[in-house]
Amino acid sequence: MVFDFAFLLVALALVTGLILLVDRRWLAPRRAARGLSREPVLVDWSRSFFPVIVIVLLLRSFLYEPFRIPSDSMMPTLVQGDFIFVNKWRYGLRLPVVNRKVLEIGSPQRGDVVVFRKPADPSVVFIKRLVGLPGDTIRVTGTQVLVNGVPAAVVPGGLYSGPKSEQYPYTMVATESLGEVAHGVMLDPLRPGLEGEWRVPAGYLFMMGDNRNNSRDSRFPDVGFVPERNLVGRAEAIWLSFNPGRGSILLWERMGTGIR
Repeated sequence: MVFDFAFLLVALALVTGLILLVDRRWLAPRRAARGLSREPVLVDWSRSFFPVIVIVLLLRSFLYEPFRIPSDSMMPTLVQGDFIFVNKWRYGLRLPVVNRKVLEIGSPQRGDVVVFRKPADPSVVFIKRLVGLPGDTIRVTGTQVLVNGVPAAVVPGGLYSGPKSEQYPYTMVATESLGEVAHGVMLDPLRPGLEGEWRVPAGYLFMMGDNRNNSRDSRFPDVGFVPERNLVGRAEAIWLSFNPGRGSILLWERMGTGIR
């Protein structure tokens, strides 16, 4: 159980709902018998906020949840300052707080951009790209990713020129294909990446950041393989993007774009 915003919403829904139930069953009849029509402030507030809390809880738990990109690890796909919508039902419906799946709908696919809870500390939420499915063997050699011995196709590009480019003056971009999903990656020649080979256990997933030389992901022991039960959802779209370091705070060209 993780004590986060979902826990707060559930607690508020229970408290306000209980107040309304107690008022309807016991307090309201007593007020009527005494000729009192005015509700206590706490009951009035509960009546106003209870439906709003329940609607927000349902939308956030079962449909879409907003998420802010906290780091550069998914550049060039996502940059710090992007606000995205996370699809909560794509991988099945889960109960809030306890995170127990109650309805199977779909399964994660290689190439998905996934929000998940860090295995070692579920209160920390990460976003990475799904590279390895259960049973896969992932090998990273230099900038090349091999899935079950097959190299992911990479088309080289030029120097990175997007948001925060001043912080990455020597970083190259490329287009990598994982199955049918083609996406951008960043490759920094001055920052060597972690190499190795990993066999993904059953029930687990292997995640990597698109900023391959600047991402703490499944290659590192403190993250490691991600249990499927730790998935929050699939990143779908950027709804807001800003970067105070640029001339214009809002990055209009990124807003409203889908995530691949």
